[in-house]
Amino acid sequence: MKKLNSSKRYIEFIAVGSELLTPNFLETNSLYLAEKLEELGWQLNFKTVVSDRLAEIKKVFQTALKRSWLILMSGGLGPTEDDRTKQAVAEVLGRRLIFNRKILENIRKRFESRGLEMPPSNRQQAYIIERAEILENPNGTAPGMWLEIRGQIIVLLPGPPSELKPMLEDLINSKLKAFQRKPLIRAILRVTGAGESWIEDQIKPVYAKLPPEIELTTLASPGDVQIRLSLLIGKQEKEERLKLEEIRNELLNILGDKVYSTEGESLEEVIGEKLTFSQKTLACAESCTGGLLAHRITNVPGSSNYFSEGLVTYSNEAKIRELGVPEELIREKGAVSAEVAEAMVIGIRKKTGADFALSTTGIAGPGGGTINKPVGLVYIGLAFAGGKVVEKSLFRGQREQIKFQATQKALDMLRLKLIEIEKGKIEKGK
Repeated sequence: MKKLNSSKRYIEFIAVGSELLTPNFLETNSLYLAEKLEELGWQLNFKTVVSDRLAEIKKVFQTALKRSWLILMSGGLGPTEDDRTKQAVAEVLGRRLIFNRKILENIRKRFESRGLEMPPSNRQQAYIIERAEILENPNGTAPGMWLEIRGQIIVLLPGPPSELKPMLEDLINSKLKAFQRKPLIRAILRVTGAGESWIEDQIKPVYAKLPPEIELTTLASPGDVQIRLSLLIGKQEKEERLKLEEIRNELLNILGDKVYSTEGESLEEVIGEKLTFSQKTLACAESCTGGLLAHRITNVPGSSNYFSEGLVTYSNEAKIRELGVPEELIREKGAVSAEVAEAMVIGIRKKTGADFALSTTGIAGPGGGTINKPVGLVYIGLAFAGGKVVEKSLFRGQREQIKFQATQKALDMLRLKLIEIEKGKIEKGK
């Protein structure tokens, strides 16, 4: 175990980039980093977004040096004039920037492999902070750097997530794990069909039983709640693991079928597993969700084995033409109605011959709502062999949140129907 600076116990992340301080760009690297640190049993203590200005990068880095043993920085390693992270760190540490000819050759070869000539500005990326260890970047031209100074670790990584993520993954396995004090084990339950407040009320008795070494947290977003159990292994590993399993099982008993995943999978992944296992097919007809349902289903590798077709019948004409929804039904009941959702789901199942079908029609907002049919009103249809069902929901939030919640509800309706069918077969001894 390498010796750390015991007076500096924090972990800090600094994202460099003026664009990250505008409303046009979202900083997401810290979310991935926090997740990977959790796997090591660590917690991210500070997160800072700073502009590309040299003086401001230096000031933020100086603050981090005073309080954190592990400092990770992303961005500002590119070939442009405003990429100043290396310069800022080098000046604060009192080190030189040294030209590395091997890095330059690697960058040149990368351009040549694409039939391009390396621009002169990329030469800047071949400068490395004195005594820094080079971290290879297989997906870009900016190498990372690793520095150890008086028990502190400083890591410089490129800003693009497609480059940072694989480098961070390799970094954890090759270096950071050596600093891990205790292994961490986790259990994740994902819940839908219930709000955070309801879940909290149900699981309150569990909190009273938690031993100090086990942490329980809930992470809520519209349509999805995660319950996380974390355990830092101590001297009584076997007993501690059994206790974690006991608490996990108690949560499962309390929440029942509202728990759709016990391994952290998304709802669409769970649906994919069930459809694959049962060798059944699925189709969908969407209106208000605009293809999001089909996107989520097909975002799962192997979905071609069970997903046959998806239609976005946004207009009334499309519903009539593609799904056979009667024109008079739309005129009498409106496109956003239980009757139209039912006609849509029957139409898509008949058209495709799929074993299961889903439909969505509603008002995603922000406009278009009325007193009788407010924004967030969505009807979801499910059709299957021998039956059909339509459920009415009123979702809250912005347009994107309403669309997501509608797809979450649709997938969960299908999940619960598949569970019901599975239970029926077990009871019949099939």
